[in-house]
Amino acid sequence: MNTTSSVDGESSPGLRLMDLLDLLVRQETPQALPDVVDLTGWPKPTVHRMLAQLEAGGWLVREPDGRHFVLAPRLLRLSEAALSSSALQGVRHAVLRQLVSEVGESCNLTAMSGADVVYLDRVESAFPLRLELRPGTRVPVHCSASGKLFLAWMGARQRRTLLDGLPLTRYTASTLTDRASLEAELEAIRRDGHAVDAEEFVEGLVCVAVPVAAPGQRTVRCALALQAPAARMSLAQARLQLPRLQVAAQALARTLG
Repeated sequence: MNTTSSVDGESSPGLRLMDLLDLLVRQETPQALPDVVDLTGWPKPTVHRMLAQLEAGGWLVREPDGRHFVLAPRLLRLSEAALSSSALQGVRHAVLRQLVSEVGESCNLTAMSGADVVYLDRVESAFPLRLELRPGTRVPVHCSASGKLFLAWMGARQRRTLLDGLPLTRYTASTLTDRASLEAELEAIRRDGHAVDAEEFVEGLVCVAVPVAAPGQRTVRCALALQAPAARMSLAQARLQLPRLQVAAQALARTLG
């Protein structure tokens, strides 16, 4: 299936590399050389050369099978920086501030970065009892609401590769450290459309997260989450805020482009 323009003399090699990166970022699963040839309609030798250039530049890395390419940490860091410093950052922060004023608890916007979840922005509640997590903070993927949300929306192969190399570290008595139990929860997240952290990362802290997807795309680029002390807001009460979170997520999605 040809989803991009064909190679022609009007496009510089650098722009064609950017076009290829843009295409690969939009795919839900790792891509092998034949897959990329089918996606682009470009000659196989051209695609092979471009993939090699992106790999040599640190933008792509191969999976353990040596055939499939995934985004490299360098590209992930670039995407984080773009989300954090774009002109639309002020709009996103305003959406978070409005959401916090409505729900009364801290809210954050996160993205996947390698095997972690990174905080892109956060607005704290006015209460003195709170856990301050600044932008740039990284949290585990397997026991945070946002992390489980990203895992649930990953392609099966990408998720399996990530979890195969990830220790499911226990942080609290509620942390899911059994792979089968985690997979069962991820299936429930795909069905329900949201994820929760039931004191799995920090004792006494609950969280509810919803996906933020760019318009017209299935890929979940970011997650929007509400976080609160369980002593002040139970998980059941946090779930009652899902409609407000989903409205805010739609507003944030429009800033992703």
